[in-house]
Amino acid sequence: MEETVTVQPNELHRLIQAKLEKAGLKSEHANEVANHLVFADANGIHSHGAVRVDYYAERIAKGGVNLEPKITFEKTGPSTGIVHGENGVGQFVALKSLDYAIDVAKESGVAVVGIHKMSHSGALSYYVKKAAQQDLIAISMCQSDPMVVPFGGKENYFGTNPIAFAAPRKIGDPVVFDMATTVQAWGKILDARSKNKDIPDTWAVDSEGKPTTNPHDVHGLLPIAGPKGFGLMMMVDILSGMLLGLPFGKNVSSMYNDLTKGRDLGQIFILIDPKRFTDVAQFKENIETMVNDLHAIPTAEGFKQVYYPGEINQLNFENYMESGIPIATSVYDYLKSDTVHFNKYGGSNAFAEKE
Repeated sequence: MEETVTVQPNELHRLIQAKLEKAGLKSEHANEVANHLVFADANGIHSHGAVRVDYYAERIAKGGVNLEPKITFEKTGPSTGIVHGENGVGQFVALKSLDYAIDVAKESGVAVVGIHKMSHSGALSYYVKKAAQQDLIAISMCQSDPMVVPFGGKENYFGTNPIAFAAPRKIGDPVVFDMATTVQAWGKILDARSKNKDIPDTWAVDSEGKPTTNPHDVHGLLPIAGPKGFGLMMMVDILSGMLLGLPFGKNVSSMYNDLTKGRDLGQIFILIDPKRFTDVAQFKENIETMVNDLHAIPTAEGFKQVYYPGEINQLNFENYMESGIPIATSVYDYLKSDTVHFNKYGGSNAFAEKE
């Protein structure tokens, strides 16, 4: 397993922003991507953190990200709208879209805002947490590369198609839950590769359709809970792809194949203002009670504490933001180097392997 180095959040942010700017990204956009990647690493979601910079830098340098997107909001109804992202860098486009969705939700009580044509937007927890910090309930979903073997099949069709949820609480930070609809996200495989670490044999299959523990042999990921996860990823693709008139299923663009073109991805935000349904103070009190109830449940053998789904990430965030964030040494060395990118992703398949 590769060694890690502890990096202070401000330094990590500075290194990421500088690298992305060197690749060609505008300062305002690079700053937001850096905010996002530091957040992911601080949450322990290293699959969506600094390990992505090399890939982002290569795509930016090769023209696969629109450096001057004219991001516009088309309001299509009292509670609905579409943000036209023009394949700008995903984290910046998604945050601007969230701002539009928050405004609509506060005005109408509910907002359903889709993002039409964007690049990879990272960890969805980043966005739903921001909405919940403004006393809104938030759900977000987005498309990803076809890299999942459907239940009963042996050819990849859907992506990891994540879902994130957040709700405000009375005292602590919002309750945030973020999951891929696969047993594990592709980014976790990427993280395991960077650390030369084996993966559980329940995560993925090789080219023969057999379970593998080698992250370099992954040919297809597995849906969570068999047909149930398969159904969820279909739902996500319909809501964040078909609903916006974008490519879907096996036609979703590859992250790595052609880095000179925009990805045309879709994402959706569904925001609810709880005060339109109940007393918001009581609602937040109830969330707090739920958290305390879960903490009070006697633990099964081998466990020290019952946490609400997603709570361990929040505890990581509090710890790492104060004490420093563990980053793979190879990633840290790259961030400090003069190398913009290693020119290793272009022309690869969904699993970052040359065909």
